[in-house]
Amino acid sequence: MKLTDEEEALRAGARGAAARWAIEHQIKVGEYLGAGDFVAVSQAHIMADTESLGAAGVEWLERLAGLPGAERSVRIPTITDPRGTDFAAAQRLGQQPWMLDLERRAIAALEALGVLMTNTCINYQTIMPPVRGEHVAYGDTGVVVYSNSVCGARSNFEGGPSALSAGLTGRTPRYGYHLDERRRATLVVEARFAPRELDEWGALGGIVGKLAGDYWQVPAVVGIERVPTSDELKHFGAALASYGSVALFHLAGITPEAQRLDDVLPPGQAVRSHEVGEADIRAFRQSYALDAVDVVVFSAPQLSLIEMAQVAGLVDGRRATVPLLVVTSPQVKPDADRLGLTARIEAAGGSVLSGMCFYQSYAREMAEANGWQRLATNSAKLVNIIGGYGYRPALLSMPACIDAACSGGRIAR
Repeated sequence: MKLTDEEEALRAGARGAAARWAIEHQIKVGEYLGAGDFVAVSQAHIMADTESLGAAGVEWLERLAGLPGAERSVRIPTITDPRGTDFAAAQRLGQQPWMLDLERRAIAALEALGVLMTNTCINYQTIMPPVRGEHVAYGDTGVVVYSNSVCGARSNFEGGPSALSAGLTGRTPRYGYHLDERRRATLVVEARFAPRELDEWGALGGIVGKLAGDYWQVPAVVGIERVPTSDELKHFGAALASYGSVALFHLAGITPEAQRLDDVLPPGQAVRSHEVGEADIRAFRQSYALDAVDVVVFSAPQLSLIEMAQVAGLVDGRRATVPLLVVTSPQVKPDADRLGLTARIEAAGGSVLSGMCFYQSYAREMAEANGWQRLATNSAKLVNIIGGYGYRPALLSMPACIDAACSGGRIAR
């Protein structure tokens, strides 16, 4: 890779051991992925939940945090993905003391590095949404696909060490979705059905993700006539990234780089095309069908304030008779408290959790501690992931999830 004088200085240790490690790591990544040089980034977002880090990962963070202050601090705003627990609810969820101890150690180490503990996967809704053309280094797949596609920003999927490196150096290798040529559509999907509920948007994302199939595919969707809301695009993108490892999509006439379909098609090249209709959406949802569930979870992504209000409205005057977990961000939670949404949900027997994500929070251990096997959610992303933790998931609309929670777990058909 071609290095600037500043990057050569970082490599030589001019800003200390942490930055030297970071730039060396980034050079290895960049050379492997064919980057010619680095690009400056304005923000970094780190996935560093302790279930993924383990004890060894936390110890590694602590070694970096033990360096002298001037040698270890991040150079750009650097924020975090959800943590592995909401400390206020850990006992209720059946999480063990060792999990909490590991979380506290990881938090202390990250804070010593100057990282802002935002603990959110919806920073594009609640912190500082990137703008079109802004180069960033984001980790969470749902964050990246939304920021690239809806905001028009530029990021690859940055693994935890790579995102931390970007925070320490203020740059990232220039490959993939930092490049104009990688942002062209590689397939066109005609949507013959307009999703209405969030789970339908997630189902459409899951189907398109399967059609795309790998990280370097960029689907362009045509036929969406109504401008979707931020929450609808959040669920669509999160599922698309989960099922297809997709980091960028275009909606013709809606997303900023695709005001016309021709804006994103490669000139002079044919791309493959597919159609997706209502029957496909129904079949996708039916593939996650159950008659009853043990727990209802709203998570992955964390809920916006609007979603919190929707849940509160649906539970008013009712009582959840199976566990109902409603997961939001630390930025939304105080507003939900202030507006009375938290109280309404908890008065109906629900639990409002903050700063965590269900599948990053020792989901298998929670299942064993609470006897949970069957799970209902309106998140297509969550149903795709949670089976790996031993659950059998059902994909339902938000109203149907609430109905299940308030009817002893039974799902109406």
